[in-house]
Amino acid sequence: MPPVSAPPRPPAVSRAIPEGTRDVLPPEWAWREHLRSRLVGVFSAWGYRGVELPALEFASEAHPQSARAFKLIDASGEVLALRSEYTTAIGRLVRARFPEGPFPLRLQYGGRLWLRTLTSELGRLREFYQVGVELVGVETPQADAELLRLSARALEEVGVRAVMEVAYPGFVDAVLEDAGLHGEARDALHGAIDRKSGADVDLLARQHGLGAEVTRTLHTLTDLYGGHEVLGQAAGLARGERARAAVGHLEAVAALCEPGLLFDLGASRRYGYYTGITFRAYAEGLNQPVLGGGRYDLAGVPGAGFAIGLERLTEVAAATLPPEPEVVLALDPAGAETARAAGLVAELAWTDDREELLAYCARRGIRRWTRGTTISEELPA
Repeated sequence: MPPVSAPPRPPAVSRAIPEGTRDVLPPEWAWREHLRSRLVGVFSAWGYRGVELPALEFASEAHPQSARAFKLIDASGEVLALRSEYTTAIGRLVRARFPEGPFPLRLQYGGRLWLRTLTSELGRLREFYQVGVELVGVETPQADAELLRLSARALEEVGVRAVMEVAYPGFVDAVLEDAGLHGEARDALHGAIDRKSGADVDLLARQHGLGAEVTRTLHTLTDLYGGHEVLGQAAGLARGERARAAVGHLEAVAALCEPGLLFDLGASRRYGYYTGITFRAYAEGLNQPVLGGGRYDLAGVPGAGFAIGLERLTEVAAATLPPEPEVVLALDPAGAETARAAGLVAELAWTDDREELLAYCARRGIRRWTRGTTISEELPA
């Protein structure tokens, strides 16, 4: 007689998901869909047409997120990457599908992004969802002001009050250039000024033998934060053509926007990535921006846009989100239709066992049932 074998063991259940990823459960899924649909509606009303972009791209060392992107090799040996940001993908789309415009081209998008390395700026997520817009083919103050107004309108639509900070990283570089700073000293001072670190500015000034007047200018840059008056202070530092043009552009943009913008003209983080203004929206209760954008060069085509992180938006908008609709238990299809016509969510009963249905309703929080055209507070005997 053959030996009796032990029954097969059930497959092991993973106790975790990869770091930097998360499950989205109800009601958060419903909240996120509500927010996403409201944003899409605003963007569409402003003339931004939707596009969908592939999650897989050809890997390139020239990509701004190349070092942090997930990469894989397909059957042909081609190196691919998971989409890690949208601006580059939109640029590829515009060159391939809209080489002749018509410009300005207004596009909106929404979808997931992936990064191989964790970043505190994204709340330690490696998989996250963004919605956003791009205004391509023009680089006027009117175009930048449109994006600032649209970003404020989008946040207003979902009940989020935010402070908008506007910067122009090229202004800092232009002032440094006017002061005769180049090479290593200029690169290092970009970081010190952006961090608002007077101590680092003094240290670098001593290391590179900078005079007292230049050092005072650098300290002034670290303090250029505030309302419209900051633009006047910046004009006093603008010696060369580039710096004057930056201040003039910001003045023109501010004149087209509602009062209340804050200006951070000492911001120079990621200079070289942005070619004009940048902006971020900060909401109460969140120490990271809920929205961010700026002006880029899309491989020779001027473009600007902004993106909203849906995870962050859900966090700050949670208090204003509508409650889930009431769920009722429908004992027949006609009852389900009655409930849905009344704006309720109807789940169909799967059994005639009253005790089983009562137990399920208790666990699910269902308080009412419906049959035919009747909605009642108690299950029938």
